[in-house]
Amino acid sequence: MKKTAAFFDIDGTLYRETLMTELFKKFVSHELVAENKWTDEVRPAFMKWDRRQGDYDSYMQKIVKIFKETTLGLSKEHVEHIARLVIMQKGDRLYQFTRNEIKRHKSEGNLIIAISGAPIELVREMARKHGFDDYRGSVYETDEHGIYTGKSFPMGDSESKNKEVDKLVEKYNIDLSKSYAYGDTAGDFLMLSRVGHPYAINPTRELINRITSTQELLDKIKIIVERKDVIYRIDPHDIDLI
Repeated sequence: MKKTAAFFDIDGTLYRETLMTELFKKFVSHELVAENKWTDEVRPAFMKWDRRQGDYDSYMQKIVKIFKETTLGLSKEHVEHIARLVIMQKGDRLYQFTRNEIKRHKSEGNLIIAISGAPIELVREMARKHGFDDYRGSVYETDEHGIYTGKSFPMGDSESKNKEVDKLVEKYNIDLSKSYAYGDTAGDFLMLSRVGHPYAINPTRELINRITSTQELLDKIKIIVERKDVIYRIDPHDIDLI
């Protein structure tokens, strides 16, 4: 018998902010990264995005670049320890809507799977904390001694996530027509397109544009916005971007 699954992106969909930002701050406090890397390189991109004067992708590219530079030569055990600290301290900062959806899917016996562009070390801890059945994240290669090599296998783009969905469908015998997906950026587009019940959570402008230009997805997706103490649903056929 085929199974129903719920695929969750993490950053901006489940988690209210960006796990990589919290990991980077820990790198600074543990003196793995010089503080000027944050003040001179990352923080300006973050502030532009935070003030909605810049784009999220530029900010994330900065953090990913410095993450690769920082972890080169470090032990996997060290980074995993810091990832555990991040999730222990910050892992409950979830959107209420997606938190409740996780509870619902658990009660219905559905598979719960995380597919995120965050490093696998963070995704693994987040998945364990919230009782996910499986997870996928960006992999940063280590050698036979557990030392990071600087080579990476990203998971943030739409094609990469789509390939992982294929593998998970085969692994668990998943019926995508009855399954759910939750995402917030264009990196989630194909994952959202393939399931019978897609949800866009606080979607970016780029994702909205792709939704509205894809009739099949437009007709089935639900757009959810959560701000302060209010959760509301927007009709995707009646969006007027300003």
